[in-house]
Amino acid sequence: MPRIGRPPSTSREQILEAARTILDRDGREKLTIRRLAAELGVGATTLYHHVRDKDELLIQLLEHYAARLPRPGLPEEPRERIVAAATLMHDALAAHPEIAEVLTADDFLGESALWMVDAIVGGALGCGCPPERAVEVYRNVWYYTIGEILVRARAGRRAAEDRPRYRDQVFAELDRARFPHLAVVGDRWPELSARDTYRAGLRAFVDGLLAQDSR
Repeated sequence: MPRIGRPPSTSREQILEAARTILDRDGREKLTIRRLAAELGVGATTLYHHVRDKDELLIQLLEHYAARLPRPGLPEEPRERIVAAATLMHDALAAHPEIAEVLTADDFLGESALWMVDAIVGGALGCGCPPERAVEVYRNVWYYTIGEILVRARAGRRAAEDRPRYRDQVFAELDRARFPHLAVVGDRWPELSARDTYRAGLRAFVDGLLAQDSR
């Protein structure tokens, strides 16, 4: 008869790597303690020694991911520091949009990534914004960044599934008399909307936000 021994041990690193695999592959809704246990080949009770529930698992996963992000030097000029920190944030989350989607529930990064938030707030303060405006600058930059990531990620998933798009139907049936300006670019809309304009848009957005405090 097979010998009965201790159940296989699972490290925090293994748990979080498996959780990120499920999150990236299957999405947030599919990430459950039971599904994670099956991915690791252990019982669900084994995981409860490491995480209390799914919310705690997501918090640990975010912190684990943030701790591994590279931390390059940032420009001294405050305005450029905002742009550089926001771009780093965008590029890190665009690589894992499912993690970005988790962050929308709290609009805040893990402690290991707070240096990016601090850089944006500090850059706004350095440009003369009072503290409350500096927070507004960060939140507006965050909304712009996370929106860009999620819209592109979801559009990309839909395109990969080769499903018909409502947008295509709208442009195919566009009334040129009612929407003359859209008619000018309608045929090129997919090409134009697919362009990566994040950095140019970010710079213009930051300039506009900071200009409000210079008046």
